[in-house]
Amino acid sequence: MTSTAAYSGNADSDSEQILKHVLRRDENIVSRQLGVAFQNLRVVGVGARSSFQQTITSVLNPLVIWKSLVSIKNPPLRDILSGFEGAVLPGEMLLVLGRPGSGCSTFLKTLANQHAEYRSVEGQLHYDSFTPKEIGQLYRGDVTYCQEDDVHFPTLTLLETLSFASKTRAPQCRPGNQSRREFVDEQVNALLSIFGLEHARNTIVGDAMLRGVSGGEKKRLSLAEALALRGRIGSWDNSTRGLDSSTAVEFLRALRVTTDTTRAATIVSLYQAGEPLYNLFDKVCVISEGKMVYFGPAAEAKQYFVEMGYQPYNRQTTPDFLVSVTDANGREVIPGYESSVPRTASEMAAYFLSSRHGELNRASVEEFRAKRVGNEALRSEYRTSALLEHSRHASAASPYIISIPMQVRAAMLRRVQIMKGNVAVIIIDMCAQLFQAIVMGTTFFRLEEATSAFFSRGGIIFFALFFGAVSAMAEIPGLFAQRRIVLRQQKAAMYHPFIESLSYALVDIPITFIIQALFSIVIYFLVGLQRTATQFFIFLLFVFTVTLCMKTLFRAIAASLRSQIAAQSLAGIIIVVAILYAGYTIPIPSMIGGLKWLSYINPIRYGFEALMLNEFHTINGLCSSLVPQGPGYENVSVANQVCTTVGSVPGEAYVSGSTFLELSFGYAYNNLWKNYGIVCAFGLGFLVIYLVATEINTAAAFETSVMLFKRGSNVTVEDEAAAKDEEKGGDRSHSLSAASSTPAARAGSTGQAGLHSERDEKGVLAETVPTMTDVFSWQHVCYTVPISGGESRQLLDDVSGFVAPGKLTALMGESGAGKTTLLNVLADRTSTGVVRGDRFVNGHPLPADFQAQTGYCQQMDTHLGRASVREALLFSANLRQPQSVPVAEKEAYAEKCLEMCGLEAYADAIVGSLGVEQRKRVTIGVELAAKPKLLLFLDEPTSGLDSQSAWAVMTFLRDLAASGQAILCTIHQPSAELFQLFDRLLLLRKGGQTVYFDEIGDHASTLLSYFEKNGAPRCDPDANPAEYMLDVIGAGATATTSIDWAAVWGRSSEAQKLQREIEQIHAEGRERPIHQSDVHSEFTTSWAHQFVTLLRRSFQNIWRDPVSVFAKIALNVVAGLLIGFSFFHTKDDVQGSQNKLFSIFMAIMCSIPLGQMVQTVFIDVRDVYEIRERPSRMYSWTALVTSQILSELPWNIFGSSLYFVCWYWTVGYETSRAGYTYLMYGVIFPVYYVTIGQLFAAMSPNALIASLLFSVMFTFVLIFDGILQPFSELGWWRWMYRVSPFTYLVEGLLGQAIGRQNITCASQELVTLNPTPGSTCAAYLESFVDSVGGYLMNPDATDACQYCPYRTTDQYMLNSFNIKYSLHWRDAGIMLGTIVFNVFAIYAFTYIFRIHTGSWITWKKTVSGKK
Repeated sequence: MTSTAAYSGNADSDSEQILKHVLRRDENIVSRQLGVAFQNLRVVGVGARSSFQQTITSVLNPLVIWKSLVSIKNPPLRDILSGFEGAVLPGEMLLVLGRPGSGCSTFLKTLANQHAEYRSVEGQLHYDSFTPKEIGQLYRGDVTYCQEDDVHFPTLTLLETLSFASKTRAPQCRPGNQSRREFVDEQVNALLSIFGLEHARNTIVGDAMLRGVSGGEKKRLSLAEALALRGRIGSWDNSTRGLDSSTAVEFLRALRVTTDTTRAATIVSLYQAGEPLYNLFDKVCVISEGKMVYFGPAAEAKQYFVEMGYQPYNRQTTPDFLVSVTDANGREVIPGYESSVPRTASEMAAYFLSSRHGELNRASVEEFRAKRVGNEALRSEYRTSALLEHSRHASAASPYIISIPMQVRAAMLRRVQIMKGNVAVIIIDMCAQLFQAIVMGTTFFRLEEATSAFFSRGGIIFFALFFGAVSAMAEIPGLFAQRRIVLRQQKAAMYHPFIESLSYALVDIPITFIIQALFSIVIYFLVGLQRTATQFFIFLLFVFTVTLCMKTLFRAIAASLRSQIAAQSLAGIIIVVAILYAGYTIPIPSMIGGLKWLSYINPIRYGFEALMLNEFHTINGLCSSLVPQGPGYENVSVANQVCTTVGSVPGEAYVSGSTFLELSFGYAYNNLWKNYGIVCAFGLGFLVIYLVATEINTAAAFETSVMLFKRGSNVTVEDEAAAKDEEKGGDRSHSLSAASSTPAARAGSTGQAGLHSERDEKGVLAETVPTMTDVFSWQHVCYTVPISGGESRQLLDDVSGFVAPGKLTALMGESGAGKTTLLNVLADRTSTGVVRGDRFVNGHPLPADFQAQTGYCQQMDTHLGRASVREALLFSANLRQPQSVPVAEKEAYAEKCLEMCGLEAYADAIVGSLGVEQRKRVTIGVELAAKPKLLLFLDEPTSGLDSQSAWAVMTFLRDLAASGQAILCTIHQPSAELFQLFDRLLLLRKGGQTVYFDEIGDHASTLLSYFEKNGAPRCDPDANPAEYMLDVIGAGATATTSIDWAAVWGRSSEAQKLQREIEQIHAEGRERPIHQSDVHSEFTTSWAHQFVTLLRRSFQNIWRDPVSVFAKIALNVVAGLLIGFSFFHTKDDVQGSQNKLFSIFMAIMCSIPLGQMVQTVFIDVRDVYEIRERPSRMYSWTALVTSQILSELPWNIFGSSLYFVCWYWTVGYETSRAGYTYLMYGVIFPVYYVTIGQLFAAMSPNALIASLLFSVMFTFVLIFDGILQPFSELGWWRWMYRVSPFTYLVEGLLGQAIGRQNITCASQELVTLNPTPGSTCAAYLESFVDSVGGYLMNPDATDACQYCPYRTTDQYMLNSFNIKYSLHWRDAGIMLGTIVFNVFAIYAFTYIFRIHTGSWITWKKTVSGKK
């Protein structure tokens, strides 16, 4: 029995029975119903004030700035929808039809009460007796919107995703006295069963970079999740996109059952709806250019438009006909009606208002108002029913039906599951912390309790706090990645957005504690800090608390800002402030008064002070440096010596740690626990900001954009903006039908007479495509992939076939049957698993440049978002057509491709702002521009398009095939007339098994004959053959069949005929010469040509990203001024020399956020390369890497130059020495941090891990530059001092900037001691001064000798930091050598981690968690 039978008759299927069982309510709860009615509905959007792509110069253009300011105050407004009226009663299903850009999504969002993204929603909108405001405040979860895009946490499994949705909307009163867990389990299991997801319940969802379930399964998950929310009014936006026709029908039937059983009101928009789907609806609304041209019974809509004067084509489905009448190029007027038929959207809307159906519609609205609006009984009943579903502790005035503690519990469990799926990040973070602890612990190994270790103890305590703070910055990219998911679920009243943030913070506490405990144990005992239990646990407590505090701060920054780049830039400035004003680099008494307040708002300052007090208050350090000492002073008593350490007492050989802290830093031990309270207060304050910002800013995080055009293009943006639809990201443009969607073209395709002249024009253009003579074939192809547990799964099983020139071959099957997998295997685009079987071109093995000679249009339209359409096509033509082809010819061909794809009006539009249809056309155009010589693969080219656009795309492909192109194309839900455009069909069932491969035949006669003769029921003459065959083979989520159609095919005569045909193709092909490529390398163009083209694109991409560029500039300028004024006009004393050292140290710290910004861009461009451009053999990866490196340098050199200008003279360095300092910091250093940042990006699968690794290695090499731990104290790690690039950077910058200058000690820096009786200071200290240096302030005095330990900066730098002035040019050379090494490593790591496909390193395949 086939699934067709299951759909015929009145008997409910098993899945419907399951659904009804799950949807039952507790008998104590009155079933509540909600309808919606609207009158004079008008939705107003903001006009296209950003209709030109921003560039660096446009942001600085005063005229552009003025226009922006004016438009903010008085933005241009436009009607997105106007004049809508109608009603959807409980138990009714409304179908919304219209072309992309007509306003369908806006209409669904408006009825779903999602109005925030629009300027205003005017008119009357009633949810029975409730206003939209009341629904939003009290019952938001009862009015749901299921968006077209599938947005989920990629590392969650399907079971976890659905369970969470079900938990958050589980009612308090449940049928059969079920527990909450039983209710959730039953609902989730039922939904998994209904949508055919049982087999994938424990499979992760995945995303573009993480392998998970298929696109169709992901769509089914979205639908199941929306049903789990149990809404009273549901808006479903193009919810069957990506589903095969059988699964689509099953879903709509499930919606029908839900609507009937629960008396819900259901509103659905569909772009390609078959007749079985259409027949499930009660009403239909047809929209054209924001106008309502029909609203009424679905059964009468077709006749209404026929009476208006339009007629359907042969075998055209009703929904296709209804949409076609709104398209001037896709409709046919009945002869005799030419002069009277309404043609514009306004005319059609006016016609409807004056028609009988318009009057009936108004009457139904008035009836709705009379019966349901203002009906207190209904209102009270609804409120009572809703309150009974609220949990005991949930607020009655809240739209959330579970209490906040229950939301927190559910969100915490989900966060644990997310982390479990992305456990590699936690492991890497833990390993990084342990690595740093071991390195630092061994660097400061077993510090002595002597004054020589006082500075080192401060350094290790500062680092323990500093590293946790820097590592916290790595969380910023992940927080931006999840925003869309949180926003969607907040709109569905699943939980407060702040709950997600709170759960994140709470779940992270034990993880952070474990990591910081391991870090603290290792570093504390290796260094040998004070070994008492109390002091250790205080150390651990402060390190843990300060790290949590800083993590919360960075999360709050990410939650408060809309741009990731802006968040990273601000975080970088905060890191500079936090380090600078912690009290380590500049002691608090030495801070400039005007900026000292920054230390009071710095939590690290309080942590550092507390840990210094915790460590030093029990130390009584033996003086390491007595003055005088050495030869000649062996018999001098302590009474005539003094310790040089601050806090020493004449005549004492020991220095009290508490005294040292009080005099050096102004710290007092009684502040220790006060400081902990302050740190906790900061942490709680940041947490409140984080939670509030998440709650408020989530909805504001995404601006509704419009189509953007390249600046300088010849387009009137106001005219373009007038046609925009302010909807979801994909459908903001008025779609442009290709001429092939004209009525004459359609008539021609169905055997009627007369091709339109425009169709002829397209045909002429299509003929410019190179004619193909080669036949691509494959035999007995099998494909197996490894899965968890060491097992494997076979995705393709013995598939054979061929694609001949001039033929359009369809590849079809249910969701998950292996269609995309087969395309990838045939196109040689698989990187994992084992492929068996043979693939041939004319019977010969595939040529070396097979991928370059084929075009592949992916299901995901992956492009560089800031390129224009023309630039994208020309880029493809430049790199994939032979270099011998003149540029002018390539440009001309790119223009022809624009025309062929119907993109002339969008040639200068920015790809990232295009609608779904235009992006799909761009994907096809990019492949056509390459002039593929062998074959064109297309993966669901009509997915997401309406029927008219799908028709336009497919007739265009039909023209290409007719011109000699060989095309293999997967397709979902084709209408009967669309299906008829194909010549052959390869039909797969689950498991990747062949069910059919042969001609389709006229009106699918060959296909239908095959199935009917093998036991399938006869196909109804009015049925769609594409839907019939899927029903027959048991396709769909729950459908079954008693016939093993794969076995039937295997023993059929058609299968044997196929093998004979393939053998004949091989025999004929082998008689011809072996296919020779025009080029003899992997790529069609030279490396130099690739590099120049990529470099131009990279500069262009950055030029059109002013936010990123100005974020770098702002970070450099603000940090330069802040650091410069913090060390303002530093004096020439010892402290001044140290301050100059730390001003350089802080300058180096700025490169951490700057390097992370570089990584984000590097990985984004690499993703486009790996997903689309690399499999097409478009260019060499080395050319890409080279262009990526060089394109970043000018902007970062410019930023560092600005930093230099703001910093150098402000600190007080000499102008005569500025040249070298600028060379090192303004030129060499930015090249270094760009290359080291890209080095770690090259070895990382995503920006989060790249940021973590970069932070770890940056601090690793920073440790050994001789600042945190002087060279003399490094011990075994001295070799690393010589390896660290920062050693030479610091030596070059500091040595050249202050070398060969005198030091004048400040009064507090002078050491006072008494000479032996009868001696002058000069006589007593002469030998000592000659030996160690320094000078006497009062050489002739006989008591209170004042000694300065340093006479010159060279002496100070050499003794303290091993820095020599004379080596500064050597240091510059070493830095250049380090840069060369970094560049080499970028190439090496890119090859090892991203290009090499062997088994060297596998973690990069399994670690992900995007961008």
